[in-house]
Amino acid sequence: MKVTLKDGSCKEYDGAMAVIDIAKDISEGLARAACVAEVDGEVVDLRTVVDRDCTLNILTFDSEAGKKAYRHTCAHVMAEAVQNLYPDAKLTIGPAIENGFYYDFDMPSLTREDLDKIEAEMKKIIKKGDTLKRYTLSKEEAVKLMTEREEPYKVEMIEEHPETDTLTFYQQGDFIEFCAGPHLMSTKQIKAFKLTSSSGAYWRGDEHNKMLTRIYGTAFSKKADLEEYLAYLEDIKNRDHNKLGREMELFTTVDVIGQGLPLLMPKGAKMIQKMQRWIEDLEDNEWGYVRTKTPFMAKSDLYKISGHWDHYQDGMFVLGDEEKDKEVLALRPMTCPFQYYVYKATQHSYRDLPLRYGETSTLFRNEDSGEMHGLTRVRQFTISEGHLIVRPDQMVEEVKKCLALAKYCLQTLGVEEDVTYHLSKWDPENREKYIGEPEEWEQNEQHLRDIMTELEIPFVEDVGEAAFYGPKIDINAKNVYGKEDTMITIQWDGFIAEQFDMYYIDQDGEKKRPYIIHRTSMGCYERTLAWLIEKYAGKFPTWLCPEQVRVLPISEKYADYAEGVLKELRKNGIDATVDSRSEKIGYKIREARLKKVPYMLVVGAKEEEDGTVSVRSRFAGDEGVKPLSAFISQICEEFRTKEIREEEVQEEQK
Repeated sequence: MKVTLKDGSCKEYDGAMAVIDIAKDISEGLARAACVAEVDGEVVDLRTVVDRDCTLNILTFDSEAGKKAYRHTCAHVMAEAVQNLYPDAKLTIGPAIENGFYYDFDMPSLTREDLDKIEAEMKKIIKKGDTLKRYTLSKEEAVKLMTEREEPYKVEMIEEHPETDTLTFYQQGDFIEFCAGPHLMSTKQIKAFKLTSSSGAYWRGDEHNKMLTRIYGTAFSKKADLEEYLAYLEDIKNRDHNKLGREMELFTTVDVIGQGLPLLMPKGAKMIQKMQRWIEDLEDNEWGYVRTKTPFMAKSDLYKISGHWDHYQDGMFVLGDEEKDKEVLALRPMTCPFQYYVYKATQHSYRDLPLRYGETSTLFRNEDSGEMHGLTRVRQFTISEGHLIVRPDQMVEEVKKCLALAKYCLQTLGVEEDVTYHLSKWDPENREKYIGEPEEWEQNEQHLRDIMTELEIPFVEDVGEAAFYGPKIDINAKNVYGKEDTMITIQWDGFIAEQFDMYYIDQDGEKKRPYIIHRTSMGCYERTLAWLIEKYAGKFPTWLCPEQVRVLPISEKYADYAEGVLKELRKNGIDATVDSRSEKIGYKIREARLKKVPYMLVVGAKEEEDGTVSVRSRFAGDEGVKPLSAFISQICEEFRTKEIREEEVQEEQK
């Protein structure tokens, strides 16, 4: 038997051998570090017996497959520890995930103290160093085993398999788990781990199922790497917009108002106001949009025409009952059908197109309670929504312009490098979810694919993520915890105009159907605010800050001059305050820095006499004494260019 290794060298053996024994033959050190292997490109357990000529690559923790097996084994150790401490806990699933693992148990919720006890029990199991044994059972045998062990969730999963399946189990000591693997050879190989948190999770992610207790953890092959990762977790916890946004008094939530209905406090409202005014002026003055303002609700008749009543009703807030009420209304989940009637109110020629309608739209979507989070997933939100009514021959160029506008917005906010592009396609296996014919879907998806290829935009394709009326380009970003959300979307719609009887008069005098682009330029304001809080850890670009300048008089004697400076700043559109408290100037400066104020203007006798200000900034510290007019010119230019000062970026990267 000839085994070809990763470096191209060959090993020859007289008979079949387990992968772990081949690893030992290559190097005892490699065998100790090995987690799994690749045989002819397929990831396998180290217990796997090789009995033919093949290529072999031994994988350590440094590989993705190695990390996955290492952390999956740690999840098994955690499950054993939980059942040792809580014998009534029932097993469900416990996969490895990016940067760690989790396991869902049917058991009461846990505290941090409980997690510490589970960690201590895990250390005992690891020290004991049980070998993990792999074996297979028939479906009938597997059901019998898990029934005897009183594991109903495992029985449910096993029963979903065909009768012909042979099912894999792993055992360490007395702990047995129904699992495909692969796993480490022994629990003793786990060197460093930490249980990071616990939360609730519905069985199989369905809110109609039982709420389980999910325990998250992480594991590394070196203690130093674990400590570095835990420091990183502490940093992202401090960046979490749900925590930092409340601490900065940007938003809050109240139980009696409702889940997914955040209250924007004055500072948060000020930031969204700045973004909204910027986007509206940008679209209208530079990109050819016209404003509409449409109702927050409509009769069900409107949504029946659009198709939302059949395809999206579960996500809407419906006011009334069709069986009891003469008129049933629904809060709008989107603005498109309203803007279609703005278009239909006037007859249009081919010369009028494209028509680009923009609206700052407040929308309402009935999100599941388990999905809502801070400002990123809410039930009422506001977006920079737009619909372009175009001739078919204009569609490609207008989509390109929508992409250019979106990229400009991302660049201005300083987040262009943080996004990924997705071609969201229909799912032909779920035909009833969509309108239109298959060939039309394929053609429209190809248009978007060609556009991104031409523009050299890297993208991935996601089946089943299209809207019911057309494919789309989704621009996504991850929050600090790695969860991905759509920030901006551009949708290709060749179907809806027919349903609304929309047309334009072509140059031959005939009625023709337009195409429609549904798009956002910056997306949801609330979600973008959450993104920026986490991106900048609250240290926003100056133009976005709710407080841009704080005037700091050295003593009460200079309060009048400070008020005069404040008046001049505000007259020039600068959001400024005065700290007139009887505190030492050093204390005032430190507090302004803690509040992440970009600029502090210290004023005393010399400044009052010369009409100057002593400038300190979040970016460069002491920037020296400047005439007030010079400082105002400087900061107003920063506003005009939407500059992100380099010093701030460097500080964030440290």
